[in-house]
Amino acid sequence: MSKVTEFKRGDQDEVFAEGWEPKDFVFDNKVASVFDDMVSRSVPLYDETRATALGLARHFVQPQSNVYDIGCSTATLLLAFAKLIDDPSIKLIGVDNAQAMLDQAKVKIEADNLSKRISLKLASAEDDMGMENASVIFMAYTLQFVRPLHREALLRQIYNALKPNGALILVEKVLGNDSLFNRLYIDLYYAYKAKVGYSNEEIRNKREALENVLIPYRIDENFELLKRTGFASSDIFFKWYNWTGIVAVKKATMAE
Repeated sequence: MSKVTEFKRGDQDEVFAEGWEPKDFVFDNKVASVFDDMVSRSVPLYDETRATALGLARHFVQPQSNVYDIGCSTATLLLAFAKLIDDPSIKLIGVDNAQAMLDQAKVKIEADNLSKRISLKLASAEDDMGMENASVIFMAYTLQFVRPLHREALLRQIYNALKPNGALILVEKVLGNDSLFNRLYIDLYYAYKAKVGYSNEEIRNKREALENVLIPYRIDENFELLKRTGFASSDIFFKWYNWTGIVAVKKATMAE
């Protein structure tokens, strides 16, 4: 197990400031120790999107079922959901492929006395995660990091793990269908990052680090992928320039 970097809520993200050495983005101890600040400042309307996703999840969650968060990072979403849903028959399971992130998640879960309700699993989204009996599966800002070759298999795994009327709640960075809007949205996003305190150097360095790691699809490509893997019903529940939230439901068949 990796050594846990001391975590304090409120630690500030300076990962890509002066002194950063060019390399691909990885969720290591340095990133994990400041991840909550990084994601809350880097993702527009992060708190509002999470609250909306949780509201949708409350509609679809079923007793005696599992709720998974694929790419759970430091468990912020699952901690919030545990406080909304007071039903011990619902098991909350966070999955992540970065031990450093799970280490920080464990610290937060224990601090909130929720170890009995939330469990963590080290696994890659590109492998069989052993999911089953799920009524809700979250995947927030995660699919974009999965290699395109493996995305269809992952969504099939999610679909098969869901119970009838269960839901996948997906939040992604996306590309615009029109290159004009795509460039505009990217420029507006970088302006947003500057407004929340990131320097031009930090913005440039992080863009370079993510170039071959974060690979967004267009919205229509994501919808097509969902349809191809079995989801007959899906819709956008959030949109901010090139950030999108999608809910997809596994419909019950006549036999069910």
